[in-house]
Amino acid sequence: METNGDVLEEARKLYERPLEKKLAANAGIVEATGYLQWPRLKDTIEFAKLMDYKKLGIAFCIGLQKEANILSKILEKYGFEVFSVMCKTGSIPKSEVGVPEEYQWTSETGYAIGYVTCNPIGQAVLLNRAGTDMNIIVGLCVGHDILFTKHSKAPVTTLIAKDRVTGHNPAAVLYTYYGDAYFDKDLSEKRR
Repeated sequence: METNGDVLEEARKLYERPLEKKLAANAGIVEATGYLQWPRLKDTIEFAKLMDYKKLGIAFCIGLQKEANILSKILEKYGFEVFSVMCKTGSIPKSEVGVPEEYQWTSETGYAIGYVTCNPIGQAVLLNRAGTDMNIIVGLCVGHDILFTKHSKAPVTTLIAKDRVTGHNPAAVLYTYYGDAYFDKDLSEKRR
């Protein structure tokens, strides 16, 4: 990627906007204050406090309901008003959003996944109506996280990135032999 001066200048000008300037400044303050001391959740809490946010939304996967509940209780202890919405809200059949029948009920790896789709747009609309100041993603699927972020009126951060294989630590595959071996094998199969 080229780093054209005009592109960088355009980005610099965007930081002159009051909201962008406040977001960037508070991100820097949180980084400097808790560097190598705070977990991401503490960063999130302190950032929300610096931004003077009062209402926080949680968009969570049904598989991480326990974690979302724990998160909600922690945020409430810090004085935030918390609104949470589960992914399957609205019970929309997968066929309505174009998922072919062979990708419903059972995964190709043999696990039951059901016929009701996740509804990240519904999650965003519900949290928009609640008037949240910031929304937190807890384990939404790839693609669903994108839809949620696109439709959320409030800024969005991810606390937990879903990765069922690595205990929701997607960076693990970058540091392990498993990751190297898996992707080498996967790429060699794709070349055939």
